[in-house]
Parts: sequence; C-alpha cells; structure tokens
Amino acid sequence: MKEAINTVTLEQAQTWVAAWGEKSNIDIKAFLIPEIDITQVLNEDGVENVRAYLGIDENGTPKMMVVGVDKYGQDMINDDQGFYIYDFTKPCPQTCDFTSPLMK
Repeated sequence: MKEAINTVTLEQAQTWVAAWGEKSNIDIKAFLIPEIDITQVLNEDGVENVRAYLGIDENGTPKMMVVGVDKYGQDMINDDQGFYIYDFTKPCPQTCDFTSPLMK
C-alpha cells in the first residue's frame, strides 16, 4: 500500500466539519486542489466519485476534505484498507486567482 499524503483522521475531520457548521461568517470563495490529492483519491480501489466536506481547524483555518465514494454513494473511509480523508488546505482568498471571472 502506498503512503498517502495530506490525510487527516476521521476524528479530526469530524471536528472540522462540526466547527464549519458553527461558523456562518467565513468568507471562502474557493479551494485550490493540488493534482496529487485528486489523483490519490481517484486511484483508491472502488472509488467511483469523490465527496468534499468543509471544516475549520482549531486555529480557525478553513479546511476542505475529500473522500472517495463507492458505486452505492457511500463514503469510503478506512485507513487500514487504504481509504483516506484527504486534506485540501489551500483556501481562497489566500490562494485566489484574482483574474478569474469567478472572482468578479
């Protein structure tokens, strides 16, 4: 099994998702998603789709986490079997493309 990069535990992801739900004044426009993260999740056996979850870490930094989804629409989360939660931590406005038509 290959070593996964940019992963978080289920407990950490649950904490971030709960914190996101408690915050309503966050100005996040988008997340920059590194190619390696998308490639890793799509290369997991049985992955048909991906699902993104939003959260906030203990420092108030917005997080986007992605998991593989099987053909039944169920999240595939199991570290022992190589199904990870991937942490995409590049939120916009810190990593925005201010020339993008989506930013206007």
